[in-house]
Amino acid sequence: MSERKTAVTLGSFDGLHKGHMTVIACAFEMQKKYGLSPLVLLFDKHPMLALSGKAPDKVLQSSLRDEIIAATGAEKRIVPFDLVKDMTCREFFEKILIEKLNAGGVCCGWNYRFGKNNEGGIDELRSLCDEFGVKLKVSKPVDYQGSPVSSTRIRQAVEGGNIPLANAMLGREFRYKQTVIDGQHRGRLIGAPTINQRFDKGFVKPKKGVYASATIVDGKEYPSVTNIGLRPSFENEDFRSETCILGFSGNLYGLEIEVRLLEYLRDEVKFNSMDELSAQIHKDAEKSREIFENRGKMGNV
Repeated sequence: MSERKTAVTLGSFDGLHKGHMTVIACAFEMQKKYGLSPLVLLFDKHPMLALSGKAPDKVLQSSLRDEIIAATGAEKRIVPFDLVKDMTCREFFEKILIEKLNAGGVCCGWNYRFGKNNEGGIDELRSLCDEFGVKLKVSKPVDYQGSPVSSTRIRQAVEGGNIPLANAMLGREFRYKQTVIDGQHRGRLIGAPTINQRFDKGFVKPKKGVYASATIVDGKEYPSVTNIGLRPSFENEDFRSETCILGFSGNLYGLEIEVRLLEYLRDEVKFNSMDELSAQIHKDAEKSREIFENRGKMGNV
C-alpha cells in the first residue's frame, strides 16, 4: 500500500457525464485542501452485468473514458467487481478503500449505494468515514431541465436522436472511436468519400438517420456528415456509421478515428437515383458545416 493518502471517487462513471465529473472535481478540492491524491475507482465490468447478466448499453467507450480521466490528472484504479460484490459495507470500506487504496477522503454522488445487495447508502458511508477518520464529500444532484443528469437519460436521448440534449448532460459531445473498415467505395462515385465504422457490441445505438458531426484526424477537427443505420439506398447493409469528412482527403482505412455527433439532421431516406442521393448529400454537407462552425464550446465540467 502506498504511503500517500488518496481522495477516492465512488460511482459507476459509466458515462462520465456532468454529475460524474462533479464527483471527480470534489477529489481535486480535497487535494487542494488536504493534500490527498485524486483517484477514480472503477470496476472491470458494469455491476448490473455481474448481478443480472445484462448491463445497460454504454454511452462512452472504456478507452475514451480512460482518456478523459487521464486528462483530469486523476489516477485510475480498476478493481474486479466479482471481488467486491459479496462484501458488506464495512468489508468494502476496510479492505478496498482503506487497505487497498489508502483513502484519506471519499467523494460520491448523493444517491451512491454500496455493499452486498446495495445495502448501504450515504448514512452508512458517513458513519464508516467518521469511524476511520476519513473525509467525506457528497455531491448534490446535477440537474438539467428539471431532472438529475443520468446515464439513462443520456442513453434515451441518443437513441431518440436528441443529440443536443445528450451533449448538454454529458458536458461534451457524444462520441465514439472505431476502426475504419473497408466499404465498397461507393461514396467516391458521388464526390463524397466516406469512412465506414461498426459499433462495439453493447454500445448505445443512435437513432437511425443523418447527423451533423465533427471528425478528428491527426488531432484536427473537421466538419462532417454521418449516416447511422442500414443505408436504405443500398441493399444488404449492416448497422454502421458512415461519415463524409468535409475538406479532407486521404486514406484512413485501418485507423481508429473519433466521430462526435452534433445534431440530428434527418431520417434515412431511400433515394431513387444516385443523382438524388448526391444532391441530398451536398445539402446535408452545407447544413453540417454551418452547425460545426456555429456550435458552442461544450467544455467539460
